[in-house]
Amino acid sequence: MTVIVLTNCPPGLRGFLTRWLLEISAGVFIGNPSARIRDALWNEVQQYAGQGRALLAHTTNNEQGFTFRTHDHNWHPIDHEGLTLIRRPDPNTPSTKNTPKPGWSNAAKRRRFTKS
Repeated sequence: MTVIVLTNCPPGLRGFLTRWLLEISAGVFIGNPSARIRDALWNEVQQYAGQGRALLAHTTNNEQGFTFRTHDHNWHPIDHEGLTLIRRPDPNTPSTKNTPKPGWSNAAKRRRFTKS
């Protein structure tokens, strides 16, 4: 079983994924492709996601029974004694990723960098 969740990705990428997976909700794709096809799909997702975020979860032969990969997520998977856990960013720690580039207007800064 494979699940891919897309957020804020181009519509063409969603159309591309519907060739192999079923879109059960907006941006949520599910199916049972082979490992080779799954890896090829994930490479395409990473290449064409643009400013969007993506998450891939699939079954595997480990203690949890599944594994997952992320692309441009604030939450990152980490290995803790053989279990894959999600590390969420500390909201009290300032992030260097969300600092605006010089020359952005105040409206663009508010629109782009105040979303949580």
